[in-house]
Amino acid sequence: MRAALFHGPGKPLTDEEVETPKVGPGEALVKVAACGVCATDLHYLHGTPTFKKPPLILGHEVSGRIETVAPDVAGYGPGEPVLVPAVLSCGECLNCRRGRDNLCERMVMPGNHADGGFAEFIKVPARNLVRLPEGLPLQESAVISDAVSTPFHAVRNRGRVQGGDRVAIFGCGGVGINAVQIAAALGATVLAVDIDPKKLAQARELGASEAFNPKEGDVPKAIRKLTKGGVDVAFEIVGKPQVLDQAFGSVRAGGTLVTVGYSEETWNFAVHRVMFREMSVIGSLGCCSADYPTILGMVQSGKIRLGPVVGDRFPLEKINEALANLEKGTVSGRQLIVP
Repeated sequence: MRAALFHGPGKPLTDEEVETPKVGPGEALVKVAACGVCATDLHYLHGTPTFKKPPLILGHEVSGRIETVAPDVAGYGPGEPVLVPAVLSCGECLNCRRGRDNLCERMVMPGNHADGGFAEFIKVPARNLVRLPEGLPLQESAVISDAVSTPFHAVRNRGRVQGGDRVAIFGCGGVGINAVQIAAALGATVLAVDIDPKKLAQARELGASEAFNPKEGDVPKAIRKLTKGGVDVAFEIVGKPQVLDQAFGSVRAGGTLVTVGYSEETWNFAVHRVMFREMSVIGSLGCCSADYPTILGMVQSGKIRLGPVVGDRFPLEKINEALANLEKGTVSGRQLIVP
């Protein structure tokens, strides 16, 4: 099969012929329909180590159809449309048994611990597959496995957003733009923050009532003035200390800051403000498997829209072009690699 191989930080991915994976007990082979291009892939190119040493196939946001399953796999068959979650859980550890399988103690992330989806085929444990309802567009649905599911978990489960809440989304890229539409779908008043006017315009189209550009003024001050004290929940989806400062400064007394963006930098914040104002600062990773039926239902009903948040599509041999676009920071929505 053809695959885009990662050979180490700073090196372009190479389009190569490699052996098609062979399924073992409990496994399924999925023919990749599309794989989203995520900022996490850039982190590896910039030097964040992967658990599986290169050469490695990156890509963790996969949709496709089952090609074959191992003889011991029941309930799945060739041709079924499926998603491959961004975190593959064991189903047996303490966190899995508590329903927090996104924090599985033996988690495997495609494109990190194991070969991922920038290829014609991917091999995964069949128990982790998520069936796609017939009628959903197969390629566009790839974004559900991370760019939609991750902000869903952050907004509903970690931020506990509900109708009437005032919410600020800092960063309206591939993940953040879906946080905007999910928070709006849950009935919140959404304030979008980004330095790209195109992303802010898209955020308005997907439910944001106000948009702020940090290049044009003091965003925390403007948000506190507009909301008469600050938002109930702010989501930082960029992964930069200076953006965390802005998000933290936008939250009201008793409110919550949810960190979604990945960063290896240290962030310093005012502990006295957290204590005296009873503020919460919490993290959010991926999504729990139990939430996929709700997410798919929201997509089917149109409460979550895939079309507006899917960007350009590239063949496998143009993976480096897609990564370069993402590096520039001007990509609207999620780019897809279509092998």
